[in-house]
Amino acid sequence: MEANREKIERMKELSAVLRKAGKAYYQEDREIMSNLEYDRLYDELVMLETETGMVLAGSPTVTVGYEAVDELPKERHETPMLSLDKTKDVEVLRSFIGNQPTLISWKLDGLTVVLTYRDGGLFKAVTRGNGEIGEVITNNARVFQNIPLNIPYQGELILRGEAVISYHDFEKINEEIEEADAKYKNPRNLCSGSVRQLNNEVTARRNVQFYAFSLVKAEDIDFKNSREEQMCWLSDQGFDVVEYKVAVKDTLDEVMQYFAEKIGHYDIPSDGLVALYDDIAYGESLGRTAKFPRNAFAFKWKDELKETHLLEIEWSASRTGLINPVAIFEPVELEGTTVSRASVHNLSVMKNLKLGIGDLITVYKANMIIPQIAENLTGSQTMEIPKHCPVCGGETNIHRINDVETLYCTNPDCQAKKIKAFTLFASRDAMNIDGLSEATLEKFIARGFIHSFSDIFHLSQHREEIVQMEGFGEKSYENLINSLETARKTTLSRLIYSLGIPNIGVANAKMICKAYHYDLEKIRHTTIEEMALIDGIGAVIAGTFVDYFADEKNQKVLDELLQELEIEKPEITNETQKFAGKVFVITGSVEHFSNRNEVKAVIEQHGGKVTGSVSAKTDYLINNDAASGSSKNKKAKQLGIPIITESEFLHMLN
Repeated sequence: MEANREKIERMKELSAVLRKAGKAYYQEDREIMSNLEYDRLYDELVMLETETGMVLAGSPTVTVGYEAVDELPKERHETPMLSLDKTKDVEVLRSFIGNQPTLISWKLDGLTVVLTYRDGGLFKAVTRGNGEIGEVITNNARVFQNIPLNIPYQGELILRGEAVISYHDFEKINEEIEEADAKYKNPRNLCSGSVRQLNNEVTARRNVQFYAFSLVKAEDIDFKNSREEQMCWLSDQGFDVVEYKVAVKDTLDEVMQYFAEKIGHYDIPSDGLVALYDDIAYGESLGRTAKFPRNAFAFKWKDELKETHLLEIEWSASRTGLINPVAIFEPVELEGTTVSRASVHNLSVMKNLKLGIGDLITVYKANMIIPQIAENLTGSQTMEIPKHCPVCGGETNIHRINDVETLYCTNPDCQAKKIKAFTLFASRDAMNIDGLSEATLEKFIARGFIHSFSDIFHLSQHREEIVQMEGFGEKSYENLINSLETARKTTLSRLIYSLGIPNIGVANAKMICKAYHYDLEKIRHTTIEEMALIDGIGAVIAGTFVDYFADEKNQKVLDELLQELEIEKPEITNETQKFAGKVFVITGSVEHFSNRNEVKAVIEQHGGKVTGSVSAKTDYLINNDAASGSSKNKKAKQLGIPIITESEFLHMLN
């Protein structure tokens, strides 16, 4: 009896922990534990329920999802959506399949959505929610990248699928987010927030894709009692369907090998596979349990665990001042690649793992992709928390929010906090250094490679470390070094813009250089009164510009850069100023230039000015489609402004 009571108490404890983790994951788009830990606790709860013959109210083993948030209208599903029973054992999956032809498909990791079509048009889109009630997101679904708004079938069609965001788009979107703490942790969190936006303009920018995985209703269509026929029919209607292979128990290994080899480079997030009987009538005759249908099974990749020793904790600082621990361990082979680093996320996770140098740890790749520490087999707990920032040496401080401890740098002048300035310096309109993205700069700064702008041109001193960094290699390193050498030869206006002086954009930098006849000494020692006389500058911009160079530290920054750069000085002649006083507007696509910015640069180089809209001050509108009905064409014709083609512009130039 005592043992049974202990089991019941453990079940209560497990249920509470799993419900909290599930709520964070499904409703709040955050993770408080790894998938491996969740699965371990869930399996323990299932075992205890089997042993005791008891299922407590609110157990995650019978509760499907969570209530939808109140930000969007709610609606009850016509057919309840159940979870799938799951396994990590191929033999369990083989036993389930038997000799029944079974569709093996990706288990996509996004947000499940139910679509309804009527009279050939998209009528409704609802999220999974808690399986019975979901959120209506019809307007958002209309801007998914690959959903057909109209289909050939005119009856009522109901289908289910997964809304996902690719790893490529996920990384691209994260790069545009300036605050490190605001970056999304994984594509699923990003997708969940994107699909449930109140403004579908945001959804449209996120490149959400939809992959159909189940047909719920389509009357008067003969599917020949086959799920594969349903998938083919959905594809014929214009839907992208989830990739699948048909298997029986004897061919399962070959199919599993196909998916196992592909997951490492598959761009769509997936956390396993789904097995669904092809025979519709047979599958439905099996019925369901309280939570699971009996015609389908989920397979989650069995994590490959490797033992290794912890060598050090690398402390990585970000622009917000947050300093995160990164575990460095003896290299091991995981899922076909060599791994030697894993994020520890924060101080709380580090303390829970009881880490210390030399500890024997087990590591794995979450979903076969992201390296994680599974367990610390030694638990020495000897790791010290740094009192000084690894980048600037400033004092650190521990923040505690909702029982989570994080480490921060308190120095406001920490180089890691000035990542935005370094990013602008390397940007296309400034030094134009390919291969030096914001994410890469963060890594270099965190490792102490970069403290000032001039340090960027000495990255070759850190060659051995850079080629070993994740995402780098010999080729990437060589490309970066070549780009740095190319960037050494630049223009004065690019240099001025790259310094990040407040209020000084690309156009202002060009105007200032031109006004001072490209004399840097005059520019860096000018006065507010002198600069304010430049057309388009004014007293406010002149003030911030002069204040910048009044600071000796900024003068030193410039002097250091001048040791690295070769400044091209343009020749000023009447010929090169042939567009002086002329105002151009550029619209539409270009053929002879790479983009419109190149045309703009040529015009400004020859004394002209480029604006974004047509007005009475415009002299020429450049548009290769002079007959188009665009608003700019209409405005130009109304004002009597010449509309010239790119070829005509080149004729004027030459």
